[in-house]
Amino acid sequence: MNNLLSKLPKVDTVLGEEVIREYINKLPRKIVVLTVRNIIDKYRLSILTKNLTDFSYEMVIEDIKLELNKTLKPKLRRVINATGTVIHTNLGRSPISINAINHIFEIGTRYNNLEYNLDEGKRGSRYSHVEEIICQITGAEAALVVNNNAAAVMLVLSTLAKGKEAIVSRGQLVEIGGSFRIPSVMEQSGAILVEVGTTNRTHLYDYENAINENTAAILKVHQSNFKILGFTEEVSIDELVDLSHKNNIPLIEDIGSGVLVDLTKYGLNYEPTVQESIKKGVDIVTFSGDKLLGGPQAGIIVGKRQYIDKMKKNQLTRALRIDKFTLAGLETTLKAYLDEENLKEEIPIFKMLSMDTNTLKRNAQKLAKLIKTYIQDDKIIVDVKDDYSTVGGGAMPLETIPTYVVAIKPKHKTVEELEKSLRMCEIPIIVRVSRDYLLLDVRTLFDDDYAIIAENIKNVI
Repeated sequence: MNNLLSKLPKVDTVLGEEVIREYINKLPRKIVVLTVRNIIDKYRLSILTKNLTDFSYEMVIEDIKLELNKTLKPKLRRVINATGTVIHTNLGRSPISINAINHIFEIGTRYNNLEYNLDEGKRGSRYSHVEEIICQITGAEAALVVNNNAAAVMLVLSTLAKGKEAIVSRGQLVEIGGSFRIPSVMEQSGAILVEVGTTNRTHLYDYENAINENTAAILKVHQSNFKILGFTEEVSIDELVDLSHKNNIPLIEDIGSGVLVDLTKYGLNYEPTVQESIKKGVDIVTFSGDKLLGGPQAGIIVGKRQYIDKMKKNQLTRALRIDKFTLAGLETTLKAYLDEENLKEEIPIFKMLSMDTNTLKRNAQKLAKLIKTYIQDDKIIVDVKDDYSTVGGGAMPLETIPTYVVAIKPKHKTVEELEKSLRMCEIPIIVRVSRDYLLLDVRTLFDDDYAIIAENIKNVI
């Protein structure tokens, strides 16, 4: 142990190495010094705990370089999504359009009229930039945008039901990503949760029996990230609209993913649209700006002006408001919906969701051929197979779409080792593993992903 401890280099010796001095030109000196000390300390601890029986000076230098390279890279990085999950929550959900990015760039790198009314030459409202177009698309009287849909629900309840009761079916008390739950969001808003019905069946009379003088709202939550099948029943929107209006209380619907078009046109199952809810008389509808809408993360609130105006005056609105980047991206995204024929070209997720199997097969064959040109047959098995993509994002949990994948099986390492190696690339490649094969689903790939994938597979094989 003493011999190993004596082999540990001094910090000044390592800092004198030319290869380490180069990092001082790229990083603050104190960061480089701290990294060198930390790596040497890790070696010392491994020796003292008898987890290290030998090492070389070169090993220490390489570990320091590896750590410094990690420091140089941004923590938030581009990845290649080869999973086939179009709206991938862990991979940033929906990629937004080039036009949206260009608008964000212009707004972010210059001054802008975020809260300035150009017509009147005085202070204006940031929400005015998107309210008109949201109302035009949805048919709502008024609109408000906050930073995500959970915030939208909390703001609505805080405004309309704080200290009073809000009725929800037990089958709609969902938990979304990160262990955030509707009951907890309601509690935070100050609304008093009143559960009605059972997990699988809720009737109109359950709502009727729960209404009293302290009832402030009825909340309907779309089951967007799960399905209850079998012996089930829920109350329709039409019935809830009639009930709420008869009792002069607002009906709030959290529709989740914010579907603004008929998804059956794209070969997907029917999902209720925001426009349908507004047309049927729902007072307030909340939904996400990303996911199936295909824009930046935002929570959009639409509905009756009398309620939206109250929300704009709620002190929470300031804490939950969106910034100039989100507004720029959202405005450009929404403009694409003014001409639905352009959606496939303007919004990346619609292009991915609407790709036909012939195109997918050709793309898979193209990727397979590219990989084979880089790697010898004795090192890898490459095949094209039919499979299924998923919509993802908690939007349509049972929805799968026929696709084609490139199936890879390395001959001299495990599929798990290959998956990890691709995940650790300069541009990480995220894949699926199934039945001893690594699967690359071409549905979620961009044109410039193909060469990067082939080159990296060659390097790690």
